[in-house]
Amino acid sequence: MAKILLAIVLVLAASRALPDLARLRDFSWLHVWLKRWHGDGARAARPVLLLPALLFVLCALIQTALDHVLFGLPLFAFAVIVLFFCWGPRELDADIDAVLKAPDRDQRLAAAQALRPDSSHAPLPLEATALVEATFVSALSRWFGVLFWFVLLGPAGALGYRMIQLIARHASFADELDARQHEIAERAARILDWAPAHLIALTLALVSEFDAVLRTWREYHAEHGFFTLDLGFLGALARAGVDADVIAGDGYATDVNDPLNELADARRVLRRVLLAWLAVLALTVLAGWVN
Repeated sequence: MAKILLAIVLVLAASRALPDLARLRDFSWLHVWLKRWHGDGARAARPVLLLPALLFVLCALIQTALDHVLFGLPLFAFAVIVLFFCWGPRELDADIDAVLKAPDRDQRLAAAQALRPDSSHAPLPLEATALVEATFVSALSRWFGVLFWFVLLGPAGALGYRMIQLIARHASFADELDARQHEIAERAARILDWAPAHLIALTLALVSEFDAVLRTWREYHAEHGFFTLDLGFLGALARAGVDADVIAGDGYATDVNDPLNELADARRVLRRVLLAWLAVLALTVLAGWVN
């Protein structure tokens, strides 16, 4: 667990200190492989999830083979490389800064489109509610989902999560899938998002306004059901937590209708959630050392 925590810290530090390295996160090879996988009239015959499953197994075999080589140092290096490759792919902080620092409304609106969690969705309006919801859902895909599966399954978990997310939700893969395959990929993406989304909800309640978040969570699930893959609750909880923070003057402003103010506070809240996850991992490491 200590190596997992150290790998996460190194990736976070590299992503912040060396943002230009984000260009190395190139998944064009997956697009080529998927096109060949469904080529030659075999589109309907080959399951869409079989290719990422095979790559997941290959990555798992590599990390198993490296586990006991040179005290696990090759596995640690492999984990750092894979986690950095699967992080993002775009830097969320940079996309938020582009919106906040844009000189006029038109450029702000154009920059906001990079916050969309799914590039095939309708354009994102420059409204507080839309920006907060999109930022939290993007944080789930770019940060917390890959982090959750990396901690649980190692590099193979991070790679598997990223491949499913890209195939299901990135516009460049849409032409390679028919309607049924896209539905299967989207369902798989929702399944992988379910657990980290609920962990974000729990952490959000702890780092922001607990009563507001808990009340919103109960109201949403009372209306939509508790046992569902509908992750719309995350946007509702994000609005509740961020609005409560803004009203409390956390960002020295109390206007919950100001999109820039709400976006800036959404980033502050997401950073608290991320720090809380790292703190839990650190406590787990310390508990292991004590035992």
